[in-house]
Amino acid sequence: MTHRVPGGEAAALPIRVLGRSGVPVTALSFGSAAIGHLFTPVTDEQACATVDAAWDTGIRYFDTAPHYGAGLAERRLGRALRTRARDSYVISTKAGRLLEPAEPGRDGRPAHRGVWDFSAAGVRRSIEESLARLGLDRVDIVYLHDPDDHAEQAFREGYPELERLRGEGVVGAIGAGMNQAGMLTRFVRDTDVDAVLCAGRYTLLDQRAALALLPAARERGTSVVIGGVYNSGVLADPRPGATYDYAAVPPDLLDRARRMRAVAERHGATLRAAALAFSAAPEPVASVLVGARSPGEVADAAVQFRASVPADLWRELRAEGLLPEDVPTPGPRGS
Repeated sequence: MTHRVPGGEAAALPIRVLGRSGVPVTALSFGSAAIGHLFTPVTDEQACATVDAAWDTGIRYFDTAPHYGAGLAERRLGRALRTRARDSYVISTKAGRLLEPAEPGRDGRPAHRGVWDFSAAGVRRSIEESLARLGLDRVDIVYLHDPDDHAEQAFREGYPELERLRGEGVVGAIGAGMNQAGMLTRFVRDTDVDAVLCAGRYTLLDQRAALALLPAARERGTSVVIGGVYNSGVLADPRPGATYDYAAVPPDLLDRARRMRAVAERHGATLRAAALAFSAAPEPVASVLVGARSPGEVADAAVQFRASVPADLWRELRAEGLLPEDVPTPGPRGS
């Protein structure tokens, strides 16, 4: 399986290979949940423009899932990338939820509902249906999606099927994607996954992945992709009404995020730049995944990712008790 993944017109982003798979990803990647109507609707035109903006920033790794908008994000992402050379970008999708027909919505459009299925047949069917929605003949990475309550079937049937699909060359890299670190650590220790996608558990507000997942990944040579670097919103804009893990942010976490923002601003940085730099710092992290619903959001993410974050900012966060002493922090970085 050939992958070129050039830097494109924009300043090149660092490229890292997932585990031993040979699949390269840009250090900043695009999450497509928002163009599948997460939180608020997005038009087809805006979705396409957002993916185009991600391309223009140098992003070449795009993540999606059947669950995002009941297939809408996959269809939109596939259309937006259709004119690009297939070996110039990497796509990941997920398996574990099949889309079954449901009663049409009030607008009369066909509707679908997600049905959990981590069986071998379900995983293979999920990938086949994702390929049809994306308009592709292969995907580069497949993650088992949120198997929290389906661990037995995921490990006994779903994961071995991913190994078979990787062996057949249908996918290049395999793994699991979750909003928790515990089961991902088990995947790293007990299977031959190339990468895991950990959402929201290694951020400025939550470092649970540092306890076991990141050390296990480092020991096993497994890559980690960090999603939810803004904890679904509060670290991008800590204000009343902001979201944390897809719900209203608790007052104590909002106050913590605001204090972090004040520290960042005292050092001429932004909270967004600090959040991205922090999540990208640990050795096993191959990419940080940022969702965007508009060209402006994705362009801002690229600017913040490339921004320099002074070492004194990290020292003050520790001195203020806002960051543990034992978590790794990056040195200054510029574009």
